Amino acid sequence: MRLKRLLLAVLLLIICVIQSNAADKSSKEKSDSIKSGWNFGALPVVSFDSDLGFQYGALANFYNYGDGKRFPAYNHSLYFEISRYTKGSGVYRFYYNSDQLIKNFDFSLDLSYLPDQANDFYGFNGYEAVYKKTWTDTGSDEYKTRMFYKFQQNMFRFKVDLQHKIGDTHFKWVAGFNMLNFNISSVDIDRLNKNKSDADKLPSVQAQPGLYEKYIDWNIIPAGEANGGFVPDLKAGIIFDTRNVRVNPMRGVWSEATISCAPKFLGSESGFTRISITHRQYFTLIKNDLSFAYRLGWQQTISGHVPFYMQPQIETTVMNGYATYGLGGSRYLRGAMRDRVVGDGVLYGNFELRWKFAKMDLFRQKFYWGLNGFVDIGQVTKKIAVPDIYLLHENTSDYFNRGAEKMHGTYGAGIRLAMNQNFVISVDYGTVMNKQDGDTGIYIGLNYLF
Repeated sequence: MRLKRLLLAVLLLIICVIQSNAADKSSKEKSDSIKSGWNFGALPVVSFDSDLGFQYGALANFYNYGDGKRFPAYNHSLYFEISRYTKGSGVYRFYYNSDQLIKNFDFSLDLSYLPDQANDFYGFNGYEAVYKKTWTDTGSDEYKTRMFYKFQQNMFRFKVDLQHKIGDTHFKWVAGFNMLNFNISSVDIDRLNKNKSDADKLPSVQAQPGLYEKYIDWNIIPAGEANGGFVPDLKAGIIFDTRNVRVNPMRGVWSEATISCAPKFLGSESGFTRISITHRQYFTLIKNDLSFAYRLGWQQTISGHVPFYMQPQIETTVMNGYATYGLGGSRYLRGAMRDRVVGDGVLYGNFELRWKFAKMDLFRQKFYWGLNGFVDIGQVTKKIAVPDIYLLHENTSDYFNRGAEKMHGTYGAGIRLAMNQNFVISVDYGTVMNKQDGDTGIYIGLNYLF
């Protein structure tokens, strides 16, 4: 039985807050509500998974506020994360954001290497792909393998986005370039079985193939895509932004519409074009303390063929976390299994009440505690073509349920600890409304969802 992130709660108890000596001494005489110079927050990353092993590492976010006149807006943000599981999975990430590096341009850069020894894979088109929990439950008579809904994926990502204001308006144009490289294979069972007792060892892929191997055998995943590939992604679009602040706004609108294209002439193994529209809006219910925020998004393929490994990736102009995978998991459908809802088109919504219930000064920094209640929804709007499969030695109904796709839903609550309004430690706990989406999920990281 997998034990996910059991020790991560210590993140809330260990907070390292240091103000750089690079800030001018005169800044100490300014109001405590204004920050200048360099600040940063850092956290350890600690967890345990019975198959992946012990996770260890750290993350840090550096902010430069300049002379403080723009606070809480920052001049530069630099984010670093290095974490690793003892059996190979990990996160190696650098993210930079600034509207001062290039004057009058909002520039962001993401450089990430994300090896995953057990990436989730539940098939295509949401509920039309049946999930059998008993197949991964070691205590069940129907147990197959804990890795049945997994494959190994090592992903490299280089992402650059540039935004520029259009005249004296709230509109901006956005352009970006995204390079993704996926290296995919069956789960390395021998590696995961190291140091395990015979009773805990996983069966080999040859003895018990998982859904990934079956989809290849049934030609649902084409042989040319099975081992991954390279995706160069060009993006252009427009943004409308009236938020009062970037992080946890109390009012305003933040909407964007983009077209992204992966052309073959740049080396993409499969050319395609997708459209993505996201609308976010924020309402003040109690001044400075309570707000309601929602996000509605739609992404769909409008031409070409999207490789199966690219389908879960959601286009976004701002990355609040290392993961951009789709519906299910920490970013879009909290509580549901990661990548549970994958289609050629998806619609999603997130609705949150956000309450700042306590504020305090600590280490010469400004903190507040926040509580969130949320409901998340999502559904496939355009299905991935899946041929009719008739199995001789298995029940086809164990894998496919044609026409079953409908709205997926989760709900839950979360807590936030924010320093200087920008460095935000987040914990969310979500529960599914339909057991075909899993059970529950707990997510510990940084930032508000949107």
